[in-house]
Amino acid sequence: MLTTTNINLEKEKQARIFDQEFYPQADALFSFAYGLTRNEADASDLVQETYLKAFRFIDSYLEGTNAKAWLFRILKNAFINNYRKKSKRPTQVDFEDLVNIHQEEDTALNSYVDLREDIYERIIGDEVTIAISNLSVDYRTVLLLCDIEGFTYEEISKIIDIPIGTVRSRLFRARNLLKKELSAYAQSLGFEDKRQ
Repeated sequence: MLTTTNINLEKEKQARIFDQEFYPQADALFSFAYGLTRNEADASDLVQETYLKAFRFIDSYLEGTNAKAWLFRILKNAFINNYRKKSKRPTQVDFEDLVNIHQEEDTALNSYVDLREDIYERIIGDEVTIAISNLSVDYRTVLLLCDIEGFTYEEISKIIDIPIGTVRSRLFRARNLLKKELSAYAQSLGFEDKRQ
């Protein structure tokens, strides 16, 4: 039988998990979400959805385990679900957005730059960012989790729910696609192909 004391203890435990294990992952979650969506608003929505689902399913989380991997898995699943929903519905155009675009073109606000996007692109570089964005979702996800977020193959396997061998092969293919796509850019910067 649940008593008021038990309910209060459970709420305290949940608050402690969020404060100590989940909230410290917010920046990493946003970076991953932004890498997947390439849109600050969508990334924020995805992180918010991740925390809502984490709260809803907190009973399935074992305190003290890998909170980052658990949250990344929730985020990845939410991204895939949202991606599937968007791909099934026809393209929608919001009249308000069109009006705002035309008004912005007529004002001096054209020089506005999204600082987070600017910082993200400066860290990696426009060409690299575009090349990563052009990868399929499966390859991009594995690449971001491994090379940007630093997860091990085993952790990625659990986050994405695929075998470790598939993680390795997707990562290998993603890196080769990037290498192929970026070879001309690398040569323009003075890098030489050592294989010749």
